[in-house]
Amino acid sequence: MASRNHSTITEFIFLGLSPDPKIQALLFVLFLGIYLLTMLGNLIMLLVIRTDSHLHTPMYFFLSHLSFIDLCFSTVTVPKMLEDLLCQKKAISVKGCLAQIFFLLATGGTEICLLSVMAYDRYAAICHPLLYDQMMSEQRCVQLVWGSWGLSFLDTVINVSLAMKMDFCDTYIIPHYSCELPSIFLLSCSNVSTNFLVMLCSIIPHGLITLFLIFFSYVCIIFTILSNTSTSGRKKAFSTCSSHLTAVIFFYVSTFLRYFMPTSGSPLELIFSVQYGVMTPMLNPLIYSLKNKEVKAAVRRTLGKCLHRFQW
Repeated sequence: MASRNHSTITEFIFLGLSPDPKIQALLFVLFLGIYLLTMLGNLIMLLVIRTDSHLHTPMYFFLSHLSFIDLCFSTVTVPKMLEDLLCQKKAISVKGCLAQIFFLLATGGTEICLLSVMAYDRYAAICHPLLYDQMMSEQRCVQLVWGSWGLSFLDTVINVSLAMKMDFCDTYIIPHYSCELPSIFLLSCSNVSTNFLVMLCSIIPHGLITLFLIFFSYVCIIFTILSNTSTSGRKKAFSTCSSHLTAVIFFYVSTFLRYFMPTSGSPLELIFSVQYGVMTPMLNPLIYSLKNKEVKAAVRRTLGKCLHRFQW
Protein backbone atom coordinates (compact mmCIF):
# COMPACT_ATOMS: atom_id res chain seq x y z
CA MET A 1 0.00 0.00 0.00
CA ALA A 2 2.90 2.36 0.62
CA SER A 3 3.76 2.43 -3.08
CA ARG A 4 0.23 3.42 -4.03
CA ASN A 5 0.13 7.16 -3.56
CA HIS A 6 -1.15 10.38 -5.09
CA SER A 7 0.80 9.74 -8.31
CA THR A 8 -1.59 6.84 -9.08
CA ILE A 9 -4.48 9.28 -9.48
CA THR A 10 -3.61 12.74 -10.77
CA GLU A 11 -7.10 14.15 -11.24
CA PHE A 12 -10.70 13.73 -10.18
CA ILE A 13 -13.81 13.93 -12.36
CA PHE A 14 -16.93 15.80 -11.22
CA LEU A 15 -20.33 14.44 -12.15
CA GLY A 16 -21.66 17.98 -11.87
CA LEU A 17 -25.25 19.09 -11.45
CA SER A 18 -26.67 17.48 -14.60
CA PRO A 19 -25.44 15.34 -17.53
CA ASP A 20 -27.89 16.98 -19.96
CA PRO A 21 -26.12 19.62 -22.15
CA LYS A 22 -29.29 21.72 -22.48
CA ILE A 23 -29.81 21.81 -18.72
CA GLN A 24 -26.12 22.60 -18.26
CA ALA A 25 -26.48 25.63 -20.56
CA LEU A 26 -29.44 26.89 -18.54
CA LEU A 27 -27.57 26.29 -15.29
CA PHE A 28 -24.58 28.19 -16.63
CA VAL A 29 -26.72 31.27 -17.34
CA LEU A 30 -28.45 30.96 -13.95
CA PHE A 31 -25.29 30.57 -11.87
CA LEU A 32 -23.40 33.19 -13.86
CA GLY A 33 -26.17 35.65 -13.01
CA ILE A 34 -26.08 34.59 -9.35
CA TYR A 35 -22.30 34.96 -9.21
CA LEU A 36 -22.39 38.42 -10.78
CA LEU A 37 -25.10 39.49 -8.33
CA THR A 38 -22.99 38.10 -5.48
CA MET A 39 -19.96 40.10 -6.58
CA LEU A 40 -21.98 43.27 -7.16
CA GLY A 41 -23.99 43.07 -3.94
CA ASN A 42 -21.04 42.37 -1.65
CA LEU A 43 -18.80 44.95 -3.34
CA ILE A 44 -21.52 47.58 -2.90
CA MET A 45 -21.80 46.64 0.77
CA LEU A 46 -18.04 46.98 1.21
CA LEU A 47 -18.00 50.34 -0.60
CA VAL A 48 -20.98 51.76 1.30
CA ILE A 49 -19.72 50.70 4.74
CA ARG A 50 -16.23 52.03 4.03
CA THR A 51 -17.29 55.41 2.64
CA ASP A 52 -20.33 56.25 4.81
CA SER A 53 -19.33 57.55 8.25
CA HIS A 54 -22.77 56.68 9.65
CA LEU A 55 -21.87 53.00 9.31
CA HIS A 56 -18.52 53.13 11.10
CA THR A 57 -19.79 51.07 14.03
CA PRO A 58 -18.91 47.56 15.26
CA MET A 59 -22.05 46.04 13.70
CA TYR A 60 -21.14 47.25 10.22
CA PHE A 61 -17.45 46.56 10.75
CA PHE A 62 -18.39 42.88 11.14
CA LEU A 63 -20.83 43.12 8.24
CA SER A 64 -18.07 44.42 5.95
CA HIS A 65 -15.94 41.41 6.84
CA LEU A 66 -18.93 39.13 6.21
CA SER A 67 -19.26 40.64 2.72
CA PHE A 68 -15.56 40.08 2.05
CA ILE A 69 -15.80 36.46 3.22
CA ASP A 70 -18.87 35.88 1.02
CA LEU A 71 -16.91 37.19 -1.98
CA CYS A 72 -14.10 34.73 -1.24
CA PHE A 73 -16.39 31.85 -0.30
CA SER A 74 -18.37 32.08 -3.53
CA THR A 75 -15.23 32.50 -5.67
CA VAL A 76 -13.72 29.26 -4.31
CA THR A 77 -16.27 27.06 -6.12
CA VAL A 78 -18.53 28.99 -8.51
CA PRO A 79 -16.00 29.94 -11.27
CA LYS A 80 -14.86 26.31 -11.49
CA MET A 81 -18.48 25.15 -11.59
CA LEU A 82 -19.22 27.62 -14.41
CA GLU A 83 -16.20 26.35 -16.35
CA ASP A 84 -17.32 22.74 -15.92
CA LEU A 85 -20.83 23.54 -17.14
CA LEU A 86 -19.25 24.47 -20.48
CA CYS A 87 -16.88 21.49 -20.62
CA GLN A 88 -17.57 17.88 -21.49
CA LYS A 89 -14.87 16.62 -19.12
CA LYS A 90 -15.26 18.11 -15.65
CA ALA A 91 -11.79 17.45 -14.24
CA ILE A 92 -9.74 18.87 -11.39
CA SER A 93 -6.23 17.89 -10.32
CA VAL A 94 -5.71 16.27 -6.92
CA LYS A 95 -3.71 19.31 -5.78
CA GLY A 96 -6.40 21.63 -7.13
CA CYS A 97 -9.05 19.65 -5.27
CA LEU A 98 -7.12 19.88 -1.99
CA ALA A 99 -6.60 23.62 -2.56
CA GLN A 100 -10.34 24.07 -3.11
CA ILE A 101 -11.07 22.20 0.12
CA PHE A 102 -8.52 24.35 1.97
CA PHE A 103 -10.08 27.67 0.94
CA LEU A 104 -13.63 26.34 1.30
CA LEU A 105 -12.98 25.28 4.91
CA ALA A 106 -11.06 28.47 5.72
CA THR A 107 -13.70 30.89 4.41
CA GLY A 108 -16.69 28.81 5.50
CA GLY A 109 -15.27 28.32 8.99
CA THR A 110 -14.54 32.04 9.29
CA GLU A 111 -18.10 32.88 8.25
CA ILE A 112 -19.47 30.56 10.95
CA CYS A 113 -17.30 32.26 13.59
CA LEU A 114 -18.16 35.72 12.34
CA LEU A 115 -21.90 35.03 12.52
CA SER A 116 -21.47 34.12 16.20
CA VAL A 117 -19.41 37.29 16.75
CA MET A 118 -22.21 39.34 15.18
CA ALA A 119 -24.71 37.66 17.53
CA TYR A 120 -22.50 38.66 20.47
CA ASP A 121 -22.44 42.22 19.15
CA ARG A 122 -26.26 42.33 19.11
CA TYR A 123 -26.31 40.81 22.61
CA ALA A 124 -23.97 43.54 23.89
CA ALA A 125 -25.97 46.30 22.18
CA ILE A 126 -29.40 45.18 23.42
CA CYS A 127 -28.66 43.56 26.78
CA HIS A 128 -25.86 45.88 27.96
CA PRO A 129 -26.31 49.19 26.09
CA LEU A 130 -24.47 51.24 28.75
CA LEU A 131 -21.41 48.97 28.51
CA TYR A 132 -21.58 48.54 24.74
CA ASP A 133 -18.69 50.87 23.88
CA GLN A 134 -16.49 49.08 26.38
CA MET A 135 -17.55 45.57 25.37
CA MET A 136 -17.20 46.28 21.64
CA SER A 137 -14.20 48.59 21.54
CA GLU A 138 -12.26 48.94 18.30
CA GLN A 139 -9.50 46.73 19.66
CA ARG A 140 -11.98 44.06 20.76
CA CYS A 141 -13.66 44.05 17.33
CA VAL A 142 -10.33 43.57 15.55
CA GLN A 143 -9.40 40.77 17.96
CA LEU A 144 -12.71 38.97 17.34
CA VAL A 145 -12.28 39.14 13.56
CA TRP A 146 -8.67 37.93 13.67
CA GLY A 147 -9.69 35.22 16.14
CA SER A 148 -12.35 34.02 13.69
CA TRP A 149 -9.80 33.79 10.87
CA GLY A 150 -7.19 32.18 13.14
CA LEU A 151 -9.48 29.45 14.48
CA SER A 152 -10.72 28.60 10.99
CA PHE A 153 -7.23 28.40 9.52
CA LEU A 154 -6.12 26.19 12.40
CA ASP A 155 -8.96 23.72 11.72
CA THR A 156 -8.27 23.91 8.00
CA VAL A 157 -4.53 23.31 8.23
CA ILE A 158 -5.03 20.29 10.51
CA ASN A 159 -7.64 18.66 8.27
CA VAL A 160 -6.04 19.42 4.91
CA SER A 161 -2.59 18.36 6.12
CA LEU A 162 -4.03 14.94 6.95
CA ALA A 163 -5.92 14.84 3.65
CA MET A 164 -2.64 15.42 1.76
CA LYS A 165 -1.37 12.09 3.14
CA MET A 166 -4.35 10.14 1.78
CA ASP A 167 -3.85 7.65 -1.07
CA PHE A 168 -6.11 7.76 -4.12
CA CYS A 169 -5.87 4.64 -6.25
CA ASP A 170 -8.89 3.51 -8.22
CA THR A 171 -12.01 5.58 -7.65
CA TYR A 172 -11.68 9.11 -9.02
CA ILE A 173 -15.27 10.24 -9.68
CA ILE A 174 -16.76 12.84 -7.32
CA PRO A 175 -20.60 12.89 -7.38
CA HIS A 176 -20.62 16.63 -6.88
CA TYR A 177 -19.74 19.95 -8.54
CA SER A 178 -16.90 20.82 -6.14
CA CYS A 179 -14.42 19.24 -3.76
CA GLU A 180 -15.50 18.87 -0.15
CA LEU A 181 -13.77 16.98 2.63
CA PRO A 182 -16.43 14.25 3.09
CA SER A 183 -16.47 13.61 -0.67
CA ILE A 184 -12.79 12.69 -0.99
CA PHE A 185 -12.93 10.32 2.00
CA LEU A 186 -14.88 7.92 -0.22
CA LEU A 187 -12.23 8.12 -2.94
CA SER A 188 -9.31 7.11 -0.74
CA CYS A 189 -7.90 3.58 -0.71
CA SER A 190 -6.07 4.25 2.55
CA ASN A 191 -7.47 4.20 6.09
CA VAL A 192 -9.34 7.48 6.64
CA SER A 193 -10.59 6.76 10.16
CA THR A 194 -8.10 9.26 11.62
CA ASN A 195 -9.11 11.89 9.06
CA PHE A 196 -12.78 11.35 9.84
CA LEU A 197 -12.20 11.49 13.59
CA VAL A 198 -10.17 14.71 13.31
CA MET A 199 -12.91 16.27 11.17
CA LEU A 200 -15.52 15.35 13.78
CA CYS A 201 -13.34 16.68 16.61
CA SER A 202 -12.54 19.99 14.90
CA ILE A 203 -15.08 21.10 12.31
CA ILE A 204 -18.23 19.77 14.02
CA PRO A 205 -17.46 21.28 17.48
CA HIS A 206 -16.43 24.47 15.66
CA GLY A 207 -19.92 24.69 14.23
CA LEU A 208 -21.78 23.48 17.32
CA ILE A 209 -19.98 25.80 19.76
CA THR A 210 -20.59 28.85 17.57
CA LEU A 211 -24.23 27.78 17.14
CA PHE A 212 -24.58 27.49 20.92
CA LEU A 213 -23.11 31.00 21.33
CA ILE A 214 -25.63 32.35 18.83
CA PHE A 215 -28.48 30.52 20.59
CA PHE A 216 -27.40 31.78 24.03
CA SER A 217 -27.07 35.37 22.73
CA TYR A 218 -30.55 35.32 21.23
CA VAL A 219 -32.13 33.78 24.34
CA CYS A 220 -30.75 36.72 26.35
CA ILE A 221 -31.83 39.16 23.62
CA ILE A 222 -35.39 37.79 23.55
CA PHE A 223 -35.77 38.07 27.35
CA THR A 224 -34.43 41.63 27.21
CA ILE A 225 -36.79 42.60 24.38
CA LEU A 226 -39.80 41.09 26.16
CA SER A 227 -38.97 43.00 29.33
CA ASN A 228 -38.97 46.24 27.36
CA THR A 229 -42.35 47.90 27.88
CA SER A 230 -41.88 50.25 24.93
CA THR A 231 -43.40 48.95 21.69
CA SER A 232 -41.08 51.11 19.58
CA GLY A 233 -38.11 49.83 21.58
CA ARG A 234 -39.12 46.24 20.89
CA LYS A 235 -39.51 46.90 17.17
CA LYS A 236 -36.14 48.63 16.95
CA ALA A 237 -34.38 45.83 18.83
CA PHE A 238 -36.05 43.18 16.69
CA SER A 239 -35.20 44.98 13.44
CA THR A 240 -31.50 45.06 14.30
CA CYS A 241 -31.52 41.28 14.88
CA SER A 242 -33.84 40.00 12.15
CA SER A 243 -31.31 40.41 9.32
CA HIS A 244 -28.59 38.57 11.20
CA LEU A 245 -30.95 35.82 12.34
CA THR A 246 -32.13 35.29 8.74
CA ALA A 247 -28.51 34.99 7.54
CA VAL A 248 -27.74 32.51 10.33
CA ILE A 249 -30.70 30.29 9.43
CA PHE A 250 -29.84 30.26 5.71
CA PHE A 251 -26.19 29.34 6.31
CA TYR A 252 -26.32 27.05 9.32
CA VAL A 253 -29.27 24.86 8.33
CA SER A 254 -27.92 23.99 4.88
CA THR A 255 -24.32 23.57 6.11
CA PHE A 256 -25.20 21.25 8.98
CA LEU A 257 -27.58 19.17 6.86
CA ARG A 258 -24.85 18.82 4.21
CA TYR A 259 -22.11 17.71 6.61
CA PHE A 260 -24.35 15.42 8.68
CA MET A 261 -25.72 13.66 5.59
CA PRO A 262 -23.92 10.57 4.26
CA THR A 263 -22.00 11.51 1.10
CA SER A 264 -23.83 9.93 -1.83
CA GLY A 265 -24.21 12.60 -4.50
CA SER A 266 -27.98 12.69 -4.01
CA PRO A 267 -29.94 15.67 -5.40
CA LEU A 268 -30.76 16.79 -1.84
CA GLU A 269 -27.06 16.88 -0.96
CA LEU A 270 -26.34 19.02 -4.02
CA ILE A 271 -29.21 21.36 -3.14
CA PHE A 272 -27.80 21.94 0.36
CA SER A 273 -24.33 22.62 -1.08
CA VAL A 274 -25.74 25.10 -3.60
CA GLN A 275 -27.74 26.75 -0.81
CA TYR A 276 -24.78 27.54 1.48
CA GLY A 277 -22.06 27.78 -1.17
CA VAL A 278 -23.83 29.75 -3.92
CA MET A 279 -27.13 31.21 -2.77
CA THR A 280 -26.23 32.44 0.73
CA PRO A 281 -23.33 34.70 -0.39
CA MET A 282 -25.73 36.32 -2.88
CA LEU A 283 -28.60 36.66 -0.40
CA ASN A 284 -26.65 38.15 2.53
CA PRO A 285 -26.27 41.66 0.99
CA LEU A 286 -29.96 41.62 0.03
CA ILE A 287 -31.01 40.51 3.52
CA TYR A 288 -28.99 43.24 5.23
CA SER A 289 -29.95 45.98 2.78
CA LEU A 290 -33.66 45.22 2.46
CA LYS A 291 -34.24 44.82 6.22
CA ASN A 292 -31.98 47.62 7.44
CA LYS A 293 -33.01 51.27 7.12
CA GLU A 294 -29.49 52.54 7.88
CA VAL A 295 -27.97 50.46 5.07
CA LYS A 296 -30.66 51.54 2.59
CA ALA A 297 -30.11 55.18 3.51
CA ALA A 298 -26.33 54.77 3.19
CA VAL A 299 -26.72 53.11 -0.23
CA ARG A 300 -28.86 56.04 -1.42
CA ARG A 301 -26.30 58.55 -0.12
CA THR A 302 -23.40 56.71 -1.73
CA LEU A 303 -25.19 56.31 -5.07
CA GLY A 304 -26.19 59.97 -4.94
CA LYS A 305 -22.57 61.04 -4.45
CA CYS A 306 -21.43 58.77 -7.27
CA LEU A 307 -24.06 60.13 -9.66
CA HIS A 308 -23.17 63.69 -8.69
CA ARG A 309 -19.50 63.11 -9.42
CA PHE A 310 -20.37 61.36 -12.70
CA GLN A 311 -22.44 64.34 -13.83
CA TRP A 312 -19.52 66.66 -13.16
